[in-house]
Formats: sequence, C-alpha cells, structure tokens
Amino acid sequence: MGSATPADLHMLFFPYMAQGHMLPMVDMARLFAGAGAAVTILTTPANASFIRPTTEGSHPPISLHLIPFPSVAAGLPEGCENRSSLPSDSLRPNFYRALALLRRPFDEALQNLRPDCVVTDMFLPWTYQVAADRGIPRILFDGAGFISRCAEDALDRHRPFDNLPPEADSFVLPCFPHRIEMLLLQTMEYARRKPWPGAEEFEEIDRERKEVNPKNYGVLVNSFYELEPDYVEYYRKVVGRKAWHVGPVALFGRNTAEKTLLRGSVGADGSAGADKSLEWLGGQKPGSVVYVCFGSASFLIREQIREIAAGLEAAGHPFLWVVRAGGEEWLPEGFEERMVNEGKGMVIRGWAQQLAILSHAAVGGFVTHCGWNSTLEGISAGLPMVTWPLFADQFINERLLVDVARVGVAVGSTVNTLKAEDRTLVAAAAVEDAVKKVMGVEEEAEERRRRARELSEKARKAVEKGGSSYGDVFNFIQELLERKAKISS
Repeated sequence: MGSATPADLHMLFFPYMAQGHMLPMVDMARLFAGAGAAVTILTTPANASFIRPTTEGSHPPISLHLIPFPSVAAGLPEGCENRSSLPSDSLRPNFYRALALLRRPFDEALQNLRPDCVVTDMFLPWTYQVAADRGIPRILFDGAGFISRCAEDALDRHRPFDNLPPEADSFVLPCFPHRIEMLLLQTMEYARRKPWPGAEEFEEIDRERKEVNPKNYGVLVNSFYELEPDYVEYYRKVVGRKAWHVGPVALFGRNTAEKTLLRGSVGADGSAGADKSLEWLGGQKPGSVVYVCFGSASFLIREQIREIAAGLEAAGHPFLWVVRAGGEEWLPEGFEERMVNEGKGMVIRGWAQQLAILSHAAVGGFVTHCGWNSTLEGISAGLPMVTWPLFADQFINERLLVDVARVGVAVGSTVNTLKAEDRTLVAAAAVEDAVKKVMGVEEEAEERRRRARELSEKARKAVEKGGSSYGDVFNFIQELLERKAKISS
C-alpha cells in the first residue's frame, strides 16, 4: 500500500430514495468518513433536506452532490422524490421508472467526481454497468442481513418448492446452518404470485439485481459477525462473494442526538410528538414499557389496528405505539384519551425518534415488523422483541430473532405481502399473549432478556477499536487502496 492513507480513497455513496434505505447508507457514509476516507453522497434536491442535517459539521466533512430527480417526466407529482412520500401505492410503477431515468445524471456525476468506488443500493442495479463502463468498482449496499441473502441463495440453488407435495403448506430451508421452517405464504417467492402496483417494474429490477450480483466488487453489510456468524461464513464460502460486515452502522461514533436527526422528530401534525413521548417515558418504571412500531413503509388496515389496541390494553403493560395511518376513528372510541388518563399508554402519529425511544431505560420490549434496520436497532438496545413481519426479508429476519438468536416471540404473522388487506388478521388475544411473554417475569422471559443484553454488548464491542466490524471497515479500505495503487503503477 506504500504511503497511501484512507484519505486517498474517494468513496461515492448513492442511496435508494426511501427512508429505510437512506438512513443506514448515510450512517455508513459517516463511518467511512470517520475512518478517514473522502466521502461524497449523491442524491436529489428533496432528499438532500433529509441527509444534510447529519452531514453538516462532520469531521472530516462529507460532500453532497445533487442530481435532478425526474418526477414530472415519470408521471409523479413535482417534488415527489422519495418512495416514502408517494401519495398512493398506485404510483410505485412511476417511481421505479423515475429511477431508471437517473442513469444519465449518474454517469455524468461519475465523470465529474471520478470516485475510486461507488456504493449503491440493491434497487439501483443498473449502476453496476454505468460504473463498470468507467472502470469504477461498484460495491453493493443491500440493506438486508446475511441470513436473508443466504436464504435467497439456498432457494435458488436447491429449489425446494419443486418437490413439495401439493398439500404442503410449509418447507425447511435446505442445506442451511440452522433448521429454519417457514410457511410457503411467508416467502417472497409466493408473495410475488399476486399482482400489485409496480410488480412488473419491480420484477425487472430484481431480475437485473440477481444478474449483476456476481459481478459486483463485493457487498457492504449492515451487520456484525457475532450476530450471524454462520451466515457470514455461508455467504463468503457457499455463495462465494466478497462481503464486509460493518455494522450496526448507527452505533459508529454517534451520540443519541445525531442518531435521531434523520429518524424524524416531528409528528404527522407538525408537533414535536417524539419529544412528548420521551417526556412520557421519563415517568415510567425502568423496563416497564413496550414500544410498538411497524416501520416507515408499513401500513395496517383499520381492523388490525383495533385488534392491536385491544391486545395492548389487555396485556396490561404501559405502551408507546407509533401509528402511521388513519385518524382517531381507526382506534376504538375514546381509546387514546383513556390510555393517557389512566397512564396505560401513548399513541404517536407519524414519525418517532426510534433510536432514542429504544435506548430509554423505561422501554423493556419492542413489537417490530422485523425490517433489518429495526431488527438491528432492537438488538443494539438489548431488547427482547415481539416479531410481526409483513413483507420482503422480514420473515427470515423473524426466524433469526426467534430461532437463532432466541430473543423474539412470534405473534403469528403468516402472509408475505405489501397489500395490507391480503394479510391474515392477528387477533387481540395473540397480541396480548406475545406481549406478556416478552414482558413477563417467568424464567423463559428472563433468559430472553439476558440473551438480548448479551447481543447488545457484542454489537457495541463490534464497532469499537479491535471489534469485528471496526476491523472489516479498515480491511475494506485497505483492499480498495491496494487496488488503486496497482492501477496507478
């Protein structure tokens, strides 16, 4: 490597325009900047307003490079540049088409910035060829954990569905490090058989993603070795691709105030709802509150929201519940007022400071949709979880929490689908039972909490000097610097 230092490496990060994908990639950009690399984030004007608060004043500084987003050309409302801000699911096809129109602006950015590598999202697979044409290695940011991609490989490699009897409703993942049994309806393979808005465009993106995956230079994974060691090894040795575990990225050199900026501190009505929630948590006993949140891209039907309300009340533990859809009429009449007046719970509408809430001493459990970001945040906070997956990789993440790490209790979600109306209704009694198991005082619940605390400690150590993720960050930088030196010589 000679006299080269991390500052000689220029990394360009290009996140997919959706909250759950932007947040960890911006965190990742910050950690590589903190390791000394020169970092630029490529984004669009509207998305820059989400990113800029966490990059201003960073040391060393992170540059933002803006390209126009073709909202109007793709049939989207002007200024609609983020999947999370789509006014209707029917506009998903338009959003995917807009992404494809970014090819030329992306190429022009590469020509102007001349980075040593580009880190781009799995939903932007076309960036591989654009970068390759300019001799720039593309590093994939997947947004999922190792177990998810290992499961995808096992399904593609062994095709277990081909030999199932007609009456089968479940299967065991073949040749997997752990025995993982799933319902057929919990897999994306089966979820995709039903049409949904944007399905055709998504299938094309997914086809291209799988096509370029073996060609990428490698993948940066927001995970840590101690969480899923068998799946890190499976990915590297069986799937046979380069991978670096560099997470949990939200833990790298960030204080709580910084971590929460992008997560949103303003409620749907413009009020500082999250600040009120933290004040409310301050009046609760340590470990007594269950936090309930289904992520930034998840919606539930009215009947399901009412079942959750009844289940939480029956469970008898104070709760903090983030509700993203519907007005007061979606909840049982007088529910919110009664819960607050009786000190039983609080409802937040819109966004919440999830990291600050999860790390609060009053919170003792987490009801989660098992999105990878929330999964890692719950693990980092040392919390046992009620698992309620809805779509995508969330069902395999549930198996990691319940069967492998053994820090989760499944509520009984059975259908992998983006369409809320197609999911099986989870009854209030199932919600009550799962919350009681997670928040209880029985020996099994205590053991679950102990394992959660141990994983939290391992996550913290992974990102500290000498830790597994800390080491992989610098392994990655060194490899890219050596590559650059060979090209220059």
